Amino acid sequence: MDRDLPGDDSVAPFIDLLRIEELDENLFRGQCHAGAPMRAFGGQVAAQALTAAGRTIGGGRLVHSLHSYFLRPGDPQRPIVYQVDRVREGSSYATRRVTAVQRGEVIFTLSASFKRPEESPARQRTMPPVPGPEDLPDPFLAWERADPEDYAKSTGFRALEMRFLPADAPGMPPEVPGVPQQFVWLRTGTPLPDDDPLLQVCALTYLSDLTLASTAALHLQPHRFGRQEPSRLILASLDHAMWFHRPFRADEWLLFAQRSPSASDGRGLAHGEFYNREGLLVASAVQEVLVRENRDVR
Repeated sequence: MDRDLPGDDSVAPFIDLLRIEELDENLFRGQCHAGAPMRAFGGQVAAQALTAAGRTIGGGRLVHSLHSYFLRPGDPQRPIVYQVDRVREGSSYATRRVTAVQRGEVIFTLSASFKRPEESPARQRTMPPVPGPEDLPDPFLAWERADPEDYAKSTGFRALEMRFLPADAPGMPPEVPGVPQQFVWLRTGTPLPDDDPLLQVCALTYLSDLTLASTAALHLQPHRFGRQEPSRLILASLDHAMWFHRPFRADEWLLFAQRSPSASDGRGLAHGEFYNREGLLVASAVQEVLVRENRDVR
């Protein structure tokens, strides 16, 4: 890996971001770091909620989809309690509903569906022939140089790796008018266990929330790693859905191909596809985002 994350004592292994404590049957507790100031990072809340749901599923069934809503900002200074409802227990499929609670109020809900693997004919969209991550700059190094204090505080985000593809990179699909796009290579910054497919999926759930919101606002400003000035916008995830198509490893590079087909009414829609290095489409994500002008920034 390009940055020696395991040697940095201030950065815990990525797996620690997903850890939750079992309080009772169907009841778990976790702690999430900040995404925006004083707001728990939504991707971590979703990943921990999915971890809680998966803890109640018997062996042999794997998560294939999740649908979630962000209802209130989470407080990164307080624990989050995850209550799991065992909605359905079928022979092939099982469904779980998770409610995340802080201070007696529901801040997030998630529904997840699990199924037994089966053989069937397969097809997929072809992965664009874009460059790999090896020769692309590490945006975290630029972040550390530009704002070392902010970088030092963001230990959660530093437990992962990202590489942004420039718009003129070879193999990039032409941008359709009215549909901004961005392509990012992602992976966890430290290895994950080989024997836990649920953990791989929960890690990707965390990663999937890193750049979709900025994709929905690309017609107004670049992603934070592509601009020098402060954000002029207030961005907040409203809902988040994912579908997991094929097995993958979240600690190996995955290409996140993202596009935003619509923005209106103070909302933007973004969807993305995850491809592994062999070109297999392993997962898809869709997110609706609140997009408003930040009037405090002049």
